[in-house]
Amino acid sequence: MPPTRRDFVATGLAGLAGACAAGAMTPECLLAGDVAARQPARASEDGYKLWLRYVSPGAAATAYRRAITQVIVEGTSPTSAVIKSEMSAALESLLGATVPVAATGLRDNTVVIGTPANSPAIRGLGLEAQLKQAGPEGYVIRTGRSSNHPVVVIASSGEIGALYGTFHFLRLLQTGASIDGVNVTEQPKVQLRLLNHWDNLDGTIERGYAGGSLWQWSELPATISPRYADYARANASIGINGAVVNSVNADVLVLSPEYCSKVAARPNVFRPYGVRM
Repeated sequence: MPPTRRDFVATGLAGLAGACAAGAMTPECLLAGDVAARQPARASEDGYKLWLRYVSPGAAATAYRRAITQVIVEGTSPTSAVIKSEMSAALESLLGATVPVAATGLRDNTVVIGTPANSPAIRGLGLEAQLKQAGPEGYVIRTGRSSNHPVVVIASSGEIGALYGTFHFLRLLQTGASIDGVNVTEQPKVQLRLLNHWDNLDGTIERGYAGGSLWQWSELPATISPRYADYARANASIGINGAVVNSVNADVLVLSPEYCSKVAARPNVFRPYGVRM
């Protein structure tokens, strides 16, 4: 039986060669080994970046460099700052070139991101009906013209929707999809999209099998781990908008004044990403 993709991923090239030798040198085995040997080496990684690695999409990057000459984010809120940071880092990695991210200066092949409330450019596109239907966490991604410039618009009636649209657009680039004439409208079908943590105040996790709790209760509120922002960013990238940080069998201590201040420290980090507690 020819090896499956899962077999190859689990064993690597050397393991697959052994499996082929043990099961007979079939044409399928030889082909799989030849294809694997031709693949470029990937840098080692620990998985921390999850699906936000922003690896070059290969030949598609050439077309993207022509189609995206700059990014305009006219908003000034913390969420707008997150959008600017994400686009800047992602495009540099995906395209292999620095793409300016600015608040003004519209030109040909600009990606414009925002809401009618914070972006005059988007306000002038006449998308109000579509954005109202999509809702504040929905978004529209489409090509169009603004001040006679060809642009790609990522728009929402709410800033979190604009952030979700940003991540959707970056997924298109990561997968090498065409953005010529892109026309996407998305809206969530479920209002509350939660991660339910069963974490205890002592750092253990009920039915946890992958280490201790992410929440460093003993350090809060004075020390805010950068992992909290990374957690919120990963959630936002797939539309998760809430987190339950305590176990279902919660310790009443979590309601004490001391722990209320610890709990309150995290929403300040989560809020720009649309994650509520």
